[in-house]
Amino acid sequence: MEHGHEDGPRPAPGPDADDAGARNLALLMHAAFFLLLGASLARFLLRHPGEARTPWLMGLSVALAALYVIGPVLGSRPTARSLVWLGGLVAVWMVVVVLAPSFAWCAVPLFYTGLRILPPRAAYALVALLTLFVVAAQLRLAHGFDPNLVLAPPAVAAVATAVFVHMRRQAVRQGRLIDDLLRTRRELAATERREGTLAERQRLSMEIHDTLAQGLSSQQMLLQAADRTWDTDPAAARRHIRTAEGIAERNLAEARRFVHDLAPADLAEGGGLEAALRALAARETAQAQGRLTVRCHIEGAPHTVLPDRTQSALLRIAQGALANVTEHAGATEAALTLTHLDDRTVLDIADNGHGFTPTATGGPGGVRGHGLPAMRARLHQLGGTLTIESAPGEGTVVTATVPALQDPTPQDSA
Repeated sequence: MEHGHEDGPRPAPGPDADDAGARNLALLMHAAFFLLLGASLARFLLRHPGEARTPWLMGLSVALAALYVIGPVLGSRPTARSLVWLGGLVAVWMVVVVLAPSFAWCAVPLFYTGLRILPPRAAYALVALLTLFVVAAQLRLAHGFDPNLVLAPPAVAAVATAVFVHMRRQAVRQGRLIDDLLRTRRELAATERREGTLAERQRLSMEIHDTLAQGLSSQQMLLQAADRTWDTDPAAARRHIRTAEGIAERNLAEARRFVHDLAPADLAEGGGLEAALRALAARETAQAQGRLTVRCHIEGAPHTVLPDRTQSALLRIAQGALANVTEHAGATEAALTLTHLDDRTVLDIADNGHGFTPTATGGPGGVRGHGLPAMRARLHQLGGTLTIESAPGEGTVVTATVPALQDPTPQDSA
């Protein structure tokens, strides 16, 4: 699901990115405060050297700077300590502005501080109070009435407040989006885990049905036959037991392989699907001991080597279909026919048994049990189809068709 390409989807900014942005803005405001404070003090010392209020102003400036430094330690929540600190900071600034109106523009960083700590209404009230002080200070410095000095501070305060409020709302909105994204990712991960669990259960159920269950059924019939002939024909009974032992050994190998999600044992032995189908036909004929003859036919040659999972699926379908023939059809002959066409590969499993009416049997789609649904599920994953032709007394033909070119991504099992 994830890819290493640089042009792939990029992750959404996380909480760390938001914290970094807030820290950068705070550092900018801190730098602006100390720059304005230093510039205001330097201006006062240059224009008013030797005045009696100079020591007071210098001491209050140092106190204002010290108070401001304490602020980040208290955090940005409206606690009792932070409110007392903010009140003291604003009070000292007001005293400084009364002594030297040039310190009024230090109010701009204080706007940010109040908006960051206080609830909205209290913050707006503080901004209005600071703005009034700035206007009064500017008018004291002017030699006459200047409308610009009355209008400029409120305009600056309004812009600063609007920008901060907009940024805060954007941060809240982005935080909610990130929370939604994280929640969606968690839900998606949980869904993928559930789907993976269900897919693994389906895989195991199909493997068990097509291998262990069919093998156990064959062993049961052979052991029952051995029990019936134990006294009258000991040699035949021993043959039944040896055959059952061989089936048990092969089922054990199959169980070990599908637990590790490996290819069927017949395919692992080499020779491809054609050799595996011939071995399956010979084994089923031997196990039936004269009751059923299974032949295998190969028509055409594949233009490309079939994918491993396609070969595994077709072999498992052949195993399941022959197991149904042995258990239900009462047939004496069966045929496996693998046909390679230009655009598809077709596997037919035909028998001369008593047949059935597909639409008359129970279950979804007129199918009962696990065999045929498992075949359909395997083929659905490969983009293939399963068709059944049968009628009472006329035998059955099960046809599995897979396209020659398959999507390498398995589809969801139906």
